[in-house]
Amino acid sequence: MNRLLDGLVLAAAQGRLLLVLGLVAGVLLPGLAQAMKPWLQELVAFLLFLAALRVGPGRAAGSLRGALPTLGLTLLYQFALPLGAAAIVTTAGIADTPGAIAIVLMLAASPISGGPNIAILSGADPAPAFRLLILGTALLPLTVIPVFQAMPTLGEGTAVFLAAGRLLGVIASAAAAAFLLRRTLLRDLGRTGVAALDGVSAIAMAIVVIGLMSAVGPALRSVPEVLFGWLALAFAANFGVQIIAATLLRRVRAGPALPAEAIVAGNRNIALFLVALPATTTDQILMFIGCYQIPMYLTPLILAGFYRRRVSG
Repeated sequence: MNRLLDGLVLAAAQGRLLLVLGLVAGVLLPGLAQAMKPWLQELVAFLLFLAALRVGPGRAAGSLRGALPTLGLTLLYQFALPLGAAAIVTTAGIADTPGAIAIVLMLAASPISGGPNIAILSGADPAPAFRLLILGTALLPLTVIPVFQAMPTLGEGTAVFLAAGRLLGVIASAAAAAFLLRRTLLRDLGRTGVAALDGVSAIAMAIVVIGLMSAVGPALRSVPEVLFGWLALAFAANFGVQIIAATLLRRVRAGPALPAEAIVAGNRNIALFLVALPATTTDQILMFIGCYQIPMYLTPLILAGFYRRRVSG
């Protein structure tokens, strides 16, 4: 048992490296990536469970006192920003291009399920990301309606209701199971227990990203120029939104919640729309979704120092 705990603590310390190894494995081992793909939903649910287990029911309940600022951020992130982007691309006459569709959908999506885990690996408090994840997913069926009305090329948005409802059900189930476990068997994790839990989270995220990269490896071999174009757009969108959000949040209300809130701003669950929109729409942005995983999982490695400076500076 001690060896297992030591190994998990070591995994937590090397969590960023594990994410990079997962990305590399997803690209270089397409067979393994395809084998992991059918298990992505279960693995994502497990990540949610781990995040809720680390936050715990006490901190989750306490964080509800910050619900009003969270609501404001949620409406800014997945209502105001995508509507602004939709207005820009429509005015520019590029609303029907794959790149414009990808950006608007990314901004309109709720936070990724692994947001609290990425916050942990970035050295940030995961509770604000967990709070934004729950509220953002709950409000998605409402916030997405005007976005789809502003972008007729996206088609009908009614299917998003069901997809968001299913995701909210998964989040609720994972959180309930984790909170019950914390209330009964794991009331006091201690420093070693938290580190071991972070190690499990890092390993799970490295496994998840292998499956998410299933489309990238083949594209690298067949159409590398197309892949690199989408990759540049994904990095610009993800890191750009994070950096802008962190800069603006620091001026408004700097504090320990800033890193997680900015991380969530750029890391959105665009993959949710794969089960909510027709294939004629999603087929155009599949490459973007695959490339988008790379800056997402490199956030702890590349932007952790940036966030530390924003909090301490």
